Amino acid sequence: MREAEATSERPAVELPTLAVAAAVYGGWLLLTWHYHAMPTALFVALAAVLGCWQGSLQHEVLHGHPTRSRWVNETIGYPPIALWLPYPIYRDSHITHHRVDTLTCPLTDPESYYLPADDWAALSGSWWGRLWQKVLIANNTALGRLTIGPAIGLARFYPSELKLLARGDRGTLVTWAVHAGLLVPVLWWVMVVCAIPFWPYAFGIAYGGLALTMIRSFYEHRPADMPGHRTAINEASWPMRLLFLNNSYHALHHERPGVAWYDLPELYGRERARLLAENGGFLHPGYWSIYRRFGLRPKDIPVHPAVRRQPV
Repeated sequence: MREAEATSERPAVELPTLAVAAAVYGGWLLLTWHYHAMPTALFVALAAVLGCWQGSLQHEVLHGHPTRSRWVNETIGYPPIALWLPYPIYRDSHITHHRVDTLTCPLTDPESYYLPADDWAALSGSWWGRLWQKVLIANNTALGRLTIGPAIGLARFYPSELKLLARGDRGTLVTWAVHAGLLVPVLWWVMVVCAIPFWPYAFGIAYGGLALTMIRSFYEHRPADMPGHRTAINEASWPMRLLFLNNSYHALHHERPGVAWYDLPELYGRERARLLAENGGFLHPGYWSIYRRFGLRPKDIPVHPAVRRQPV
């Protein structure tokens, strides 16, 4: 009901979101054009910000913004300037994440970082498994998520896609064919027109952009008996909220995913007490507070306490 109300109240064109789109793609053109006028490290850092910001824009697009036309919206979200992830795969996975009743369950939630309890126990039976356990525990520190988190995410993502391609899955084949076709003009602009080497560009906008995104997602969900207690609120500073398009108000976003990013702060201000009561006080006063607490200390062990792959 709330989703329908939010949709009906939207303007035909949401100018703040169009402004973000213009800033993302205009900023990308300017940054790549001026690659040779700046230190490589600065380019990589700015490319990471743009890669992350485009991901936030795509998140807004898949929830039905900034127009009432899905075709127009997806045209805004499609350009693969971050290279690694086809937009339709992100869209479908994230919509599934919103629709599951069991957030953080590794068997149903595609954005879960947890393993079923029996899968975790099975890893203890070999040296390789025990090493992987240590890597996954390190990934549950804030520093680990920022540095090795993208590599782990990519290592999980691509083999599963390759299996679908090997099986001849038609939807996967079409998605990757379109993605490959759209990469041609992107890489032509980057590598031919702007003469940027591939690796600084890819490391900045893809790996760095994903790393910044993982700052947001690091502790926005947790296993909990009560479903409402599984999603956090982060009262981040305005630069981080702008980078993530207010997705830091995550419990509110999950409750009302159709609300535009620029309307979330006012809505949160009105309903803060209720939201925190309903999510069990799962509140962060900012991203720096998370990194102070969990920079080198795991926030938890990445095994889901209530989920097994095989029944006992």
